[in-house]
Amino acid sequence: MLQDIKDISSKINLSFASYLKSFSDILQIMKESIKIFYHDLKNSFKDLLPIIIVVAFFQTFIIHSMPENLASIVIGLTIVAVGLALFIRGLELGIFPIGEGLAIDFARKGSIFWLLTFAFTIGFATTVAEPALIAIAQKSSVISHGLVDAFWLRMTVALSVGFAISLGTLRILLGHPIQYYIISGYILVVIVTFFAPKEIIGLAYDSGGVTTSTVTVPLVAALGIGLASSIKGRNPAIDGFGLIAFASLTPMIFVQIYGIVVYSFGDVSTALPISEVAIATKSVASTYSFSLVDTFLELVGVIKDVSPILVVIFFFQYIIIKKSVPHLPKIITGIIMVIFGLYAFIIGLEMGLFPIGESIAFELTAMNNNGLIYLFGFLIGFSTTMAEPALLAIAIKAQEISEGMIKQNVLRIVVALGVAIGIGLGSYRLVSGDQIHYYIIAGYSLVIIFTSFAPKYIVPIAYDSGGVTTSTVTVPLVAALGLGLAENIDGRNPLIDGFGLIAFASLFPMLTVMGYGIYAQYKIEQIKNKTEKRA
Repeated sequence: MLQDIKDISSKINLSFASYLKSFSDILQIMKESIKIFYHDLKNSFKDLLPIIIVVAFFQTFIIHSMPENLASIVIGLTIVAVGLALFIRGLELGIFPIGEGLAIDFARKGSIFWLLTFAFTIGFATTVAEPALIAIAQKSSVISHGLVDAFWLRMTVALSVGFAISLGTLRILLGHPIQYYIISGYILVVIVTFFAPKEIIGLAYDSGGVTTSTVTVPLVAALGIGLASSIKGRNPAIDGFGLIAFASLTPMIFVQIYGIVVYSFGDVSTALPISEVAIATKSVASTYSFSLVDTFLELVGVIKDVSPILVVIFFFQYIIIKKSVPHLPKIITGIIMVIFGLYAFIIGLEMGLFPIGESIAFELTAMNNNGLIYLFGFLIGFSTTMAEPALLAIAIKAQEISEGMIKQNVLRIVVALGVAIGIGLGSYRLVSGDQIHYYIIAGYSLVIIFTSFAPKYIVPIAYDSGGVTTSTVTVPLVAALGLGLAENIDGRNPLIDGFGLIAFASLFPMLTVMGYGIYAQYKIEQIKNKTEKRA
């Protein structure tokens, strides 16, 4: 009896000790998680600092007034920072692992058909529900008086992105250098431009910049890197990147062909004349007003945007590959963090950045001071790009895959500089009334020249950089600036001139990133030559 009591006591002590250890482990995990989240939050505020400085400068010294909803702006920007921190942590926990895992499983399965089908499906499903594309399609439908159909424009772009991701995946499998595909694509864009109606050219160029969403970019990047890592003879840094570049290129070709068909066989007489187009697109800067229903619907909207991606992923994982997801609780936690992070990010933008950014854009276009317009375009391009979640995701992967040779902060600054130059130059083009395709053709010609001199490891990352710069933060502000300029400058047609700034924001980062690579290679060779001379 005494022995039994001792045994029970011993078991209780062991259970209690085990419970204390489990509780201690949980506390340790929570402590580590809070520490990581605090670090991410601090970085998020640092990323938002350029936007805050730019907005504060223009509001104080140019507009000479303080915004009425200052408290809402401050709260909104704080929510943006929290959302960005959650989003990045969710990517690390959920999206990156499942994307790379799927790529490795497909490579082991050895079925090219199912891999390409998955690539097409993920490209189509994520693009057709992309909010930025929906907004651009609806705007173009209104401006063209229904001649450009919003639904068919979205279908055209979604099909082009599905085709692009499939083609990019096939390139990785075959091991072909990416520049042959991209340069051929740019030449094709230029050729089609000469046959496309002028009303569709700016819209087509912009379509390439709004296809890569905040969630799509990390998943597609993980797919490419995972695939390149699992195939013998492939280099993840050289072969893994580039899928996003394909997704930004093909819509420009497809939409211009769609425009040729529409304007050749549609009733062009239904389109509004230039004077009426300006009236139809006149708008004022929006102001945010809190509504519990709208806030809930925003969450539903984010879930709806993310759900096609999740449906495609889990369908192929369980039905085609027939394998359970490893570390499923961790993956699900990451996905939930991505959803709530993106939700908070969007709510914060609507409260804090969009109203004040649009307000400044409209104020500047009404002031008729071209220098201030170019300066605002340059600075807002730089600052918003530094806060782009999609760019941050790519920069993290680039640093990881290049084993630190490419620094994520340096890459983001170089890309942001490219966007700034692009939007500044695009604003000048809009004000001067020059034809957009002359600038774009010259820009692509420079891309081809830079590709010949840039080190191989930087080229695919440079191509991808053009696709990740125009996402959640940048697109609404840039679109507002472009349409605002086209509405307020005499002789400008919003359908022809209002679109195109996003194309500039996608083009110039490719040049600055390859320029950075060429310069870095030059410095490395200089140091190498000096070392050899000393030896």
